[in-house]
Amino acid sequence: MTGPAQPLIGQGDALADLEGLVLRAGEHHCGFVVVSGAAGTGKSTLGRRLLARHEGPAWWATAAPWESRQPYGVVAQMQPDLDVGAGPVAVAERVADRLAASDGTTVAVVDDGHWADEESLQALASVVRHHPRARLLVVAFAVTGDPRARAATLELLPRIATAEIRLSPLTAAQVNEFAAARGVVLHPSIAERLCHHTQGVARHIAQLLDEVPAATWTRFDPGLPAPAAVAARVRELLAGCSPAVRGFVEATAVLGPGTAVRDAALLAGVEDGLLTVLDEACATGLVCLAARGLTEVGPADPMVRAAVLAALAPGRRSGLHRRAAGLVDDPARKLRLLVAASPVPDPAVADRLDALATERASEGAWAEAASLLIDASRLTEDRLERESRISRAVDALIGAGDVFAAAALVPEVESLRETPLRNAVLGYLAVVRGRVAEAESRLGRAWRLVNAERDPDVAALICQRYVLHALVRCRADDLVTWADRAISLAGPEAPAAVEAAAIRGLGLAATGRARQARRDYARLGERVRHGAQAQRVMMARGWLNLLTDAVDDARAELESAVPTTFLGGSTRISLWARAWLARAQFLAGAWDDAMRTVRDAAPLLERSGIVLTGPLLHWTEVTVHALRGEWEQAEQALLRCDAGPQDYEIMRVPTYLARAQVAEARADSAGVLRALHPLTQSWAAAGIDEPGHWPWHDMYAHALVLEGRHEEADAFLLPHERLAAAREHASARARLAAARGRLLGAQGDPAAAAAAFEQALELLEGLPLRYDHARVAFAYGQTLRRAGKRREADAVLTTARDGFATMGAATYVERCDRELKAGGVHALRAERAFNELTPQEEAVARLVARGLSNREAAAELFLSTKTVQYHLTRIYTKLGIRSRAELAALRGASEEPNRE
Repeated sequence: MTGPAQPLIGQGDALADLEGLVLRAGEHHCGFVVVSGAAGTGKSTLGRRLLARHEGPAWWATAAPWESRQPYGVVAQMQPDLDVGAGPVAVAERVADRLAASDGTTVAVVDDGHWADEESLQALASVVRHHPRARLLVVAFAVTGDPRARAATLELLPRIATAEIRLSPLTAAQVNEFAAARGVVLHPSIAERLCHHTQGVARHIAQLLDEVPAATWTRFDPGLPAPAAVAARVRELLAGCSPAVRGFVEATAVLGPGTAVRDAALLAGVEDGLLTVLDEACATGLVCLAARGLTEVGPADPMVRAAVLAALAPGRRSGLHRRAAGLVDDPARKLRLLVAASPVPDPAVADRLDALATERASEGAWAEAASLLIDASRLTEDRLERESRISRAVDALIGAGDVFAAAALVPEVESLRETPLRNAVLGYLAVVRGRVAEAESRLGRAWRLVNAERDPDVAALICQRYVLHALVRCRADDLVTWADRAISLAGPEAPAAVEAAAIRGLGLAATGRARQARRDYARLGERVRHGAQAQRVMMARGWLNLLTDAVDDARAELESAVPTTFLGGSTRISLWARAWLARAQFLAGAWDDAMRTVRDAAPLLERSGIVLTGPLLHWTEVTVHALRGEWEQAEQALLRCDAGPQDYEIMRVPTYLARAQVAEARADSAGVLRALHPLTQSWAAAGIDEPGHWPWHDMYAHALVLEGRHEEADAFLLPHERLAAAREHASARARLAAARGRLLGAQGDPAAAAAAFEQALELLEGLPLRYDHARVAFAYGQTLRRAGKRREADAVLTTARDGFATMGAATYVERCDRELKAGGVHALRAERAFNELTPQEEAVARLVARGLSNREAAAELFLSTKTVQYHLTRIYTKLGIRSRAELAALRGASEEPNRE
């Protein structure tokens, strides 16, 4: 049998499982496997592919409903000359005899097994049960959820199966792959829509890809029809319905999923015998009851709904939609029904849509606002009003983070007359697509054209777009200036002003006014407690907390800002939150969580088309891979992190840091200097140099020292140390102090070096920055060892090693081990008395030595787990040990005399 031309997508695991069962059958373990799935999920394709790859004998039979009561019909298809009399057991004997004469394992496929006759299935099952040396694998493919399938067969199959495999519908990613294999390129968001519309059924996807014009797939909101085969079946079923049932089905299609049975009955005009009508409608398979019971119904699936609506005459369809609008209470749903009922422009409905869009925009629900404005533009006859609504719709789509949808409307927007709003919208789109020069040009043109006195709302919107532009250019002073203009022009409660205020605090923090930013965010948080705007405030506040060392608070805020369920919250804001959340998790040592955050964000990043946050997300990914010694994955992540010299600063800086991190993990100090050199240029100042915002200064200084460029390192460190001290930024001061300690050690002043490192560790004390703790300890230990203080170096390096080990930083664990080995001091030191410990350290040591975990010891002593970990680190340092096992051994040695 030749292999099928269709691609095998989404079924690789199932094929591997089947091939494994074939091998097992060849080892005298016959099997009867039932492969089930919805109609059209590719069961036949899977069967053909299995036999195409199978080198032994292959039997094939396709069951049919009209043959389901024909005894041994399936066996007769497989072996036409076999005597099929005398019952299933006798037939099984004859099948086994024939298999004994075969060379190799036989695979017998029963396609459409839900229609197979019982006698054939019983005979094949008897072969499997009673003739293990027959080397037979029966594979029965059966459709689930088909009300026409034979009940007796569906009951028999699971009882005779030795294994079951369930085929799942295709995912959105697999739909994209499936389409690409057929020569159709889909944007991820369109693949998602196609997946939802078809329920992931491969047959329907293939039909629509063949039937729908190619231009449809380039639109951002294609109205997908039902495949021709589905539409024909729906028309046939509708034709067989009574007028009351057909009216109920049509009403359900008009009202859509989650329709109250009462509303569907009212729209259909069903007054008597509602339960009978409901029974008959459900029996057609065109409608189904909701999970909550008899109160709600909906179309069986989106394709059925599309087919039912397409079967309605235009006049009847319009009338049903208009009448349905009078039945629903939700204003957005009501207006959408009126849109569907309007074949010509309707200014009154368009104005109502615009008013509701404005209300939703004030709440920050940009996705819904965009949808309402697009509908409003379609019903607007006045050219200028229509152009304004289209421009505002694109602006709202960008605000929601749907850059693909916004970009799809760009040709239409560019064809409009030039206005400040049009230029502001195109500039906004250029910003989120990372096009710096275009954004500068578009926004500059918009600001020059706008009359702020006559049109303050548009002027405020332009200012707010400049706020975002300044943020991603890392120009904090400009950010604050434009934010203040936006708030002044629009008033503090306007959407543009709230968004500007949400970002303004980051500009304040980047100009040394972090305390003021905290106060402003506290007041803003009191005003904006709910809705999509709250997502923006939480994200910005989490970002600020991360910049100012409040990492635990940052994680909580950023986690709250990730979901986009805030009345259609913004994907763009969610991506910012995820990028900074991954960074916070990394700094806290929760590297698995950080990698999970990046992985979860990647599909959203691709689907949205927002490029700004890509390098920021992948910076953390690169760092973790590099520190874990996963070099191939780190290099691949670097490609995803890449940004060029013409990109926004917020894209370029993480790219340089990621490259430097890989070089530092490889102990390539020259590579660190090359990677970070662009950040020493004049363009990288102000916000990029603000302490805590981008942790590159200490990396650069360490590399200068390691390269022997001591004078340069001193000159480089001084201004940054002064600024960090003035800002009172603890972690930045600690990192710079560690770099200063390395420099002092290299210059031959071990006492001053030790003081600098001790200051760094003191500054980090109490901060949940596990990576920084370990990194400072490593540099300290290296410096001590090179100064000949081997015993002190041993203790500090052991602390660093333990920290790196708990995070999985394999590259640094190896380097710590090399340093410890080179020092030659580390040994169990039973002679060191426990009376060197403080009372609380002694209590922690006693419990941990007994085998308690940090959490258990914390509960015993009424301490936090972090405090126990801190004490344990100090214990290890004082006693010159590196593990819990050594602590237990040392404790046992010290107590041995007492036991005697």
